[in-house]
Amino acid sequence: MGMLVDSFRSALSLLLSFDPELIEIVGVSLRVSFASTLLAAVVAVPAGFIIAYSEFYGKRLVLTCLNTLLALPTVVIALVVYTFISRRGILGTLDLLYTQKAIVIGQVILILPVLTTLTIAAVSRIDGRYRRTALTLGASMVQMARVILKEARYGVCAALIAAFGRVIAEVGISMMLGGNAKGFTRTMTTAMALEYDKGEFVLAVALGIALLTFAFLLNMLFHFFQGRATADAL
Repeated sequence: MGMLVDSFRSALSLLLSFDPELIEIVGVSLRVSFASTLLAAVVAVPAGFIIAYSEFYGKRLVLTCLNTLLALPTVVIALVVYTFISRRGILGTLDLLYTQKAIVIGQVILILPVLTTLTIAAVSRIDGRYRRTALTLGASMVQMARVILKEARYGVCAALIAAFGRVIAEVGISMMLGGNAKGFTRTMTTAMALEYDKGEFVLAVALGIALLTFAFLLNMLFHFFQGRATADAL
């Protein structure tokens, strides 16, 4: 118990001193997490809208596959991406392995089903009269989509926050595709794993506190937007 208390005190001191190594690790985590969330949103939000408001053969199967992919392990994603970007892989000549780009690729694959599924849920709650009114007034599909997404904005924002929280806390993809290189691909979670292996808990605890702080703030934002989305739906 004493070791934990001492590590916690030292970790707080490290955080308050704005240790350069600590700031660098947090910066890498935020950079790759923001990039992967943004790239995934560009694909997932339109895809979620199209799936929600389109009727096509196999729609139920698509929804089932998306829900199944929500439980896809990060290690499986990392292994699949590794086979493509390793030196013997199809994309090996691009030298993506053990770079931040490799982490972003893996994280985008991880949260695509999350963002798509939550976007479908968000836009499906919008009253169908918005769609019918927009189409009656001669709106195009793009204009109608803008109207629906504007009404579902709180739900979509909650989806983005949930996806960001998913990637900033993952470790398998960051470790296997990033390589945990100091100052380059070392994220908060991979640094915590490394410090644990070394038996040095101060930096690991400090990073854990930072990660929990981000998680707390993200959950506050998530519940705020979720509450606004529910209020709009009512």
